[in-house]
Amino acid sequence: SCRHPLTPENIRAGKFDVCLEYHIKNCKGPCIGKQTHENYLRDIDEIKQILKGDTQIVCDLLMDEMKSLAMEMRFEEAQAIKEKYDLIESYRSKSEVVNRIIHNVDVFSIEMDEASAYINYLHITNGCINQAFTFEYKKRLNETKEELLQLGIIEMRERYKSKSREIIVPFELEMELSGVTFIVPQRGEKKHLLELSIMNVKQYKVDRLKQADKLNPEQKKTRILKEIQEQLKLPKIPVHIECFDNSNIQGSDAVAACVVFKMGKPSKKDYRKFNIKTVEGPDDYASMKEVVRRRYSRAIEEESPLPDLIITDGGKGQMEVVREVIQDELRLNIPIAGLAKDNKHRTSELLYGFPPLSIGIKQGTPLFHLLENIQNEVHRFAITFHRDKRSKSQIASALDNITGIGEKRKSKLLQ
Repeated sequence: SCRHPLTPENIRAGKFDVCLEYHIKNCKGPCIGKQTHENYLRDIDEIKQILKGDTQIVCDLLMDEMKSLAMEMRFEEAQAIKEKYDLIESYRSKSEVVNRIIHNVDVFSIEMDEASAYINYLHITNGCINQAFTFEYKKRLNETKEELLQLGIIEMRERYKSKSREIIVPFELEMELSGVTFIVPQRGEKKHLLELSIMNVKQYKVDRLKQADKLNPEQKKTRILKEIQEQLKLPKIPVHIECFDNSNIQGSDAVAACVVFKMGKPSKKDYRKFNIKTVEGPDDYASMKEVVRRRYSRAIEEESPLPDLIITDGGKGQMEVVREVIQDELRLNIPIAGLAKDNKHRTSELLYGFPPLSIGIKQGTPLFHLLENIQNEVHRFAITFHRDKRSKSQIASALDNITGIGEKRKSKLLQ
């Protein structure tokens, strides 16, 4: 940790004094000639080998030195060397990810989004990762994944002066390097190395996107909506989404609700409540038909903006009755999706298409949270409206239906 110019002349002239590091045995005292020049350079060389990942060379040297000291009956010094040896072996066992016969190998993987490619590079020495680096490459033209990975391989090998004869990649490349073999592993430890690299690059991409989202929250919403567009193959980004739900108890006080999300956020001024007028009894399909017909017939008459996507809080049956109204009756071309729940009443899958197919959406992702939020919001809004209506009907009286009797007269008659 010192900054002394350790030239032989300065040491001979006695310009330096040992510090605390020497007394607590963190330093061998080269500044006062306690450590020879050759021994000092050998330590430096061993440090370089460890940093390169070539721990086997250092372990072999330490083992030879330890045996030599033991033969000379210098057991305390031999014990000190043994402790060093054990430390390096412990480090190596923790850092070793594959068999140590996998030596001097490069591993590359790539992830992409619209604007960038993310490339991860690992260098393996004696089964250990001793170099790892991920970088972002901004796309300039419509470069393919293969072209970008080839650029990344050339750049990383030049930067790290890699002489590896074997390169592990995630897919076949039309690329040739003198004396180098490209491998796309299907199983085993080399496949494990590729999976580690892919995991690294995916995490890097997620971290970069989180960073960008913090700086520009609107960008995050646009990205999630683009994900919906890609998953459902919609003609445009679903900036305006409407979702419907019914609520009744055995057909009584039947109501429905429509919630509106714009740019991924609830637009509460556009929410609508519906009293079911034409349906008797608990018929969710007929109720949904009535509500959707009323909602979009009025929108057509008033020339109001139509949604980019309609979501039903239900499965295939609900989607079909909405399709019958939207496409067959009103002749509108609005994409329709369905949100289904599992037996624990949690959002489980997104349905799309006719016949409807389940679109796999990973739980915990921002896209899943948006859909879950839409479903919970429409359910909350419908239930709240139904409770209000039910509580009013529970305190109703036969006197309410007699013309000419107001609140005061009703109160006196009841008393």
